[in-house]
Amino acid sequence: MTTPQQATEDTWMFPPADGWAFAQVKHLELPFDWELVDGVVVARGQTNVWHNEVRDGLADALKAARVSPYRVLTEQCVMVDDRNTPKPDVIVYDPRELNLFKAECIPAGKVTLAVEVVSPGSRQDDRVRKPALFSANKVPYYWRVELDRDQKLAVHEYWLNADTLTYFPAPSHPVHHGKLFTELPFPVEIDLDALLGF
Repeated sequence: MTTPQQATEDTWMFPPADGWAFAQVKHLELPFDWELVDGVVVARGQTNVWHNEVRDGLADALKAARVSPYRVLTEQCVMVDDRNTPKPDVIVYDPRELNLFKAECIPAGKVTLAVEVVSPGSRQDDRVRKPALFSANKVPYYWRVELDRDQKLAVHEYWLNADTLTYFPAPSHPVHHGKLFTELPFPVEIDLDALLGF
């Protein structure tokens, strides 16, 4: 049995015919943040200050509201399969039965909520590819966070349809403006206007 080829800083952009596996690329030290998408190393777009403030503010609010057993992480890879390891801006996950000292990615089956803050370079991914990927892998909840025309935050809340493995807008509050109130995956209230400070 041959040892799988390891990607290097000089060869990562030339994946084998069936794509890189996470084990072949996880050691890479590249000058940019990246995800593995269908076996291809893909650079993650540069974010700006508002994106990072919103991401961190949402993570802080979720951490403050979380109930056992849930935990919250930012920019953590999710192991969908060995050729797809997206990094949502924020995840809520169940750490039970995970070895936190050895885990490099959170298995998709452990993720309860994935949150993406949309920036100009991630619109297609955050609106189409990632929701499809997360729903197909039974992540129960997905939030897409965007700036509206008035430069205010809008949080689109989606729930999983377990029969079709697709997301649908949360029935009682599909889009949150000003304040976010939801009971799932646990009760949380977030002052969205305060996250941007205006």
